[in-house]
Amino acid sequence: MSKKEIYAAELLHRAVAVYLYLMDRANKEGSSCPAIGTIAKELHLSVSTVKRAISDLEENGFIRKKQRWRDNGGRSSLLFEIIR
Repeated sequence: MSKKEIYAAELLHRAVAVYLYLMDRANKEGSSCPAIGTIAKELHLSVSTVKRAISDLEENGFIRKKQRWRDNGGRSSLLFEIIR
């Protein structure tokens, strides 16, 4: 998806900012796994705002999130897959 398309998608600015952040950090397969706290810190947003933005992006079919797990069974950061 081009930047023009994401701006035209009628998403709130928080979702656009998070989407572009994830795109900039995605690998060739379109996956990225920054911690929500890291996204919030680097975008100067609150953690709850980033969580709402991620929810907005999921609901509108832009990303999919998957929980990652450590070898000891503990949770790790989420994996974000860019769908479009």
